[in-house]
Amino acid sequence: MSPAAALPIAKGEHVIELIPRMANRHGLIAGATGTGKTTSLRVLAEQFSRIGVPVFLADVKGDLSGLGKAGGDNPKVVERAKQLGVELEPLPCPVVFWDLLGQQGHPVRTTVSEMGPLLLSRLLNLNETQAGVLSIVFKVADDRGLLLLDLKDLRAMLQEVGNHAAEIKTAYGNVSTASIGAIQRGLLALDQQGGEEFFGEPALDLDDLMQTVDGAGVVNILAADKLMQSPALYSTFLLWLLAELFEELPEVGDPEKPKLVFFFDEAHLLFDDTPKALVDEVERVVRLVRSKGVGVYFCSQSPLDIPDAVLGQLSHRVQHALRAFTPRDQKSVKAAAETFRTNPKLHVATVITELGVGEALVSVLDEKGTPSVVERAFIYPPRTQLAPLTADERAAIVHASSLRGHYEQAIDRDSAFERLSKRAERATVDAPPASTRGGKTMEDELTKAAISVGTSVVRSMGTQAGRSLVRGVLGALFGGRRR
Repeated sequence: MSPAAALPIAKGEHVIELIPRMANRHGLIAGATGTGKTTSLRVLAEQFSRIGVPVFLADVKGDLSGLGKAGGDNPKVVERAKQLGVELEPLPCPVVFWDLLGQQGHPVRTTVSEMGPLLLSRLLNLNETQAGVLSIVFKVADDRGLLLLDLKDLRAMLQEVGNHAAEIKTAYGNVSTASIGAIQRGLLALDQQGGEEFFGEPALDLDDLMQTVDGAGVVNILAADKLMQSPALYSTFLLWLLAELFEELPEVGDPEKPKLVFFFDEAHLLFDDTPKALVDEVERVVRLVRSKGVGVYFCSQSPLDIPDAVLGQLSHRVQHALRAFTPRDQKSVKAAAETFRTNPKLHVATVITELGVGEALVSVLDEKGTPSVVERAFIYPPRTQLAPLTADERAAIVHASSLRGHYEQAIDRDSAFERLSKRAERATVDAPPASTRGGKTMEDELTKAAISVGTSVVRSMGTQAGRSLVRGVLGALFGGRRR
């Protein structure tokens, strides 16, 4: 296969091109509000799509749906193309719309087991003790073969563990009523933010994010304008998705072009109030996921929003203007300037505060993987429509999608809630008179349920559903599934 053509993304003294073979080395798009970050993201997405690389991005402001329609007629776009002396060919990208809330695109779901206790603890804002209790609940469920697919499964399991806390203390550790109550309250708040729609089946198939149409990479657009009202859900979902890509994709080394490019907009939300253990895992995933052919591009207002261990792995830089009004602003300017390879013609720290809209300091990797000298340049104008699609245009694309109907109908399989409910019903019907009733422990009761579930799992091993069950029970990096 011949190498993919270099991607022109900006022009200063000369054209600055991103080499596809280096595009999985990750990148950063930074700058103050209104300086052109979204346009840079759009142009990169267009260029990747053009050479057959699928893209995943979140539309946090509701203005990226226009990627699905040819543009080029906006006066500002025409003016910029003329200024740079480039021929602008209007060209739409094939797009697929997704929505955790199921309102503006195909629903996106995962199971509680796939999310795992570490990420779920962050999502529920649990303290260390409460997170420990949640881990115990997952462990008990796994040991007993009780599957956690949706929130009602987790609620049922929390109640079950809480009711038998004294009996499991020796094997698993202390489980306090206060911690169980705090987790249940967190689940109630999560439910009100849309968690009930997000957790369940059918779970997202990552292969559906890596499609091409007539040689162009599909741009997967997550509707996030409403989701941003629940920033913890937004950032935890994107982190889960990144972890799933890391777990499931095979090693490919450095391919001629990425298998997928993943844009993480509003990246500061990922690291706000995040435990160090989780930040360490993020750093590890970002470091290793490039060998799976995935390029990760963080978008944020300041480089200071990104931990140093992660920032050091972001080889491609598009730095838009920063303000220097406060001591923190000045620190951000200095930090941004120090991340570039020095250009003797530029005083970077000064230039960062002088950049106009759509103008940026740009540095990319060359053929040998060495960062280029930083240059002041204008980002290329986009080829797609700047304005968002109308509701009817979006609906038409969703309706015509090859994925239509696959994710729209939720599936509620036999799992922890159903098993525990049936066991409770049997216990009520079969309960002996009080005078002859023996003490039954949680171990006795759950062992019976586990035998029933285990038999069901084994019988279903030959099906995709059965394999999914086993992945959920076994868990992995973040409690996710394995293929």
